[in-house]
Amino acid sequence: MLVLGGLLVVLDITIINVAIRTLAADLGTSLPVIQWVSTGYTLALAVTVPTTAWLVARFGSGRVYMAALGLFVLGSVLCGLAWNIGALIAFRVVQGIGGGLVSPVAMTIVLRATPPERRGRAMGLLGLPVLVGPVIGPTLGGWLVDISWRWIFLVNLPLGLAALLLASRVLRPVTAAAGAVQRSGTRESADGRLDVPGLALVVPGLALFVYGLAESGRRGTVASAGVLVPALVGLALAAIFVVRAARMRAPLVQVALLRLRAVASGTATLALFAAAYFGSMFVLPLYWQLVRGLSPAETGMLAIPQALATGVSLQVASRMVDRVPPARVVGFGIVTASCGLLTATLLLGVDTPYWQMVLAMSVMGVGAGSTIMPTITTALRYLSDRDAPSGSTLLTITNQVSVSIGTALTSVVLAAGLTAQGVAGAAGGGDTAGGEGVLPTVVDGPAAARLAEACQDTLFVPAALMIAALVVALTAIPGGPFSALRRPRVRPRAEEPDPPAVRAARGGDPTPSR
Repeated sequence: MLVLGGLLVVLDITIINVAIRTLAADLGTSLPVIQWVSTGYTLALAVTVPTTAWLVARFGSGRVYMAALGLFVLGSVLCGLAWNIGALIAFRVVQGIGGGLVSPVAMTIVLRATPPERRGRAMGLLGLPVLVGPVIGPTLGGWLVDISWRWIFLVNLPLGLAALLLASRVLRPVTAAAGAVQRSGTRESADGRLDVPGLALVVPGLALFVYGLAESGRRGTVASAGVLVPALVGLALAAIFVVRAARMRAPLVQVALLRLRAVASGTATLALFAAAYFGSMFVLPLYWQLVRGLSPAETGMLAIPQALATGVSLQVASRMVDRVPPARVVGFGIVTASCGLLTATLLLGVDTPYWQMVLAMSVMGVGAGSTIMPTITTALRYLSDRDAPSGSTLLTITNQVSVSIGTALTSVVLAAGLTAQGVAGAAGGGDTAGGEGVLPTVVDGPAAARLAEACQDTLFVPAALMIAALVVALTAIPGGPFSALRRPRVRPRAEEPDPPAVRAARGGDPTPSR
């Protein structure tokens, strides 16, 4: 049931990626405007995720999950019925509000239902959409777009109704238990008060920051008031929120959990790796379509081996993290992903054999599957039921913002490289390249060689971020070969006892002293 709900969100993202140009043509609008179909969804995610912990505490994880899934399905139907671009963007925001809650609430349900020693396997199952979504999403999207763009949204209706039916049956005991807790007046229900000032800081803060990042990718530069002003204002508001939340007992999000070594190291590792991995995923499809002349569906087919490698390694690594020191699993994953990315970067050219690029990308997929979910599991493994919603919220925010940063960074570097190579007019970004905002045409001859070189140079940026993630993983995650160089963090709440699970999360000895 949780896997099916996650699959809906992953499918929606991957299907939209292959439909942007068709949407622009059918709705008679410019590509910069149609980009708001994706940007509006991302902004909705950013402003919704911080409310997860409060919503779960107030209404219960079961109710919130079903409401989020229902809102996502409703938004999908409305998108399929949209009559113009304005309506489509508005309904994508509705869809994003629901989709933004699905993942963190699902993680909360899994963490509360599974003992710490088995959470690796459970989180691995929760990561199954990573296997299925990228395999069928682009191909399904290309086929549905040929029929009508409306079906890329309406396809969520039958899947969503099936997921809601399963959720109503499976989560009924969870919902009943949450209601009993609230009626009993326990401490958990007392924490369900909404931190309104915190909400007023973090929601516009994240929205403005993500908007600035999206604009930098569209314009192809960060040296613009339209990029710097919203990004810096958003960053300032988010910083004020963090400082304020660290001093509060019941903030909107318990950022004090970052004092736990496992949470802090996992968050930092995830931030760097997600920015690197998804930043590279922005460049490689453009290379296939513009330099090699492939269609979106063909590009999706070439991504199937990588998606399969990611899914299989995710299942293996998520089980290993229950038995092997997490830093070893995550370290192996980052090293493998880095080798695959560097190999693909060095091989990339106008006539590189397809099998070589696909093999290198599959190696990178093995590394990604061994890194992302094991890192999240390691960070959240020893959190209590009370702290699980805030922990999953922190990791979800980190992942979403990091993906936006990685995509914006690579798009800006690529735009600069295209300008330096003299092909920006044919395939540039945003305001610096004819105002189209998307690489619109296939190039060949000398221009193709220069475009391939620009893509190659850009991929060295994600490679550097991956190496930085490796350094953090080996030195900070408990059990790493250099983790002893770091002193344990203090606990987030001085008045609470220091149970064995919390000591293990900090990297210390879980056995109590006598």
